[in-house]
Amino acid sequence: MSDIVYLTKEGYDNLKKEIDELKKVQRPAISAQIAEARDKGDLSENAEYDAAKEAQGLLEAKIAGLQTMFSKARIIDESKLDNSKVNLLSKVKVKNLNANREMVYMIVSEKEADMKLGKISSKSAIGAGLIGKAQGDIVEIQVPAGIVKLEILSISL
Repeated sequence: MSDIVYLTKEGYDNLKKEIDELKKVQRPAISAQIAEARDKGDLSENAEYDAAKEAQGLLEAKIAGLQTMFSKARIIDESKLDNSKVNLLSKVKVKNLNANREMVYMIVSEKEADMKLGKISSKSAIGAGLIGKAQGDIVEIQVPAGIVKLEILSISL
C-alpha cells in the first residue's frame, strides 16, 4: 500500500491535528482508565480493565493507520493544476441529465470527502468518472442506483 495520499493544505493540517489529539489527549486518557481499572484488583475478571485495554488497542491501530497516511501525504499545489480538465481540487458544476438538476462537486481525496459539503472522493464512482474530463463533456457513470448521465458545465479551482 504505497499509494500517495493527496491532500489540500487544510486536509493535511486537519490530519496532523487529529493524530496529535489522539496521541496527546486520548492516549493518556485511556492509560489513566487502565491504571484505574488495574487498581481495582483481580485483572482476570475485571471488565473495566478489559474494555480499557481493548479501547487502547483500537486507538493504537487508528493512530498507526493515520500516521501511515500522514507519511504518504502530499499537499496539492493548486497553482500547478490545470483547470481545463477535472482534477483533484476541481470544483465541477454538472447537470444531471437524468434528473435535470445542476450540482456542484469538489473533487478531493478519500480522507477529505464530505458529501454534505459537496466534496466527493476522486475514488468514488462519480469522482473517478469526472477526473480527466473537460467542460462540455457528457459522461455516463455507473452508480449503485444505475447509470447517471452528467454534462460538465464548468470547471474551476
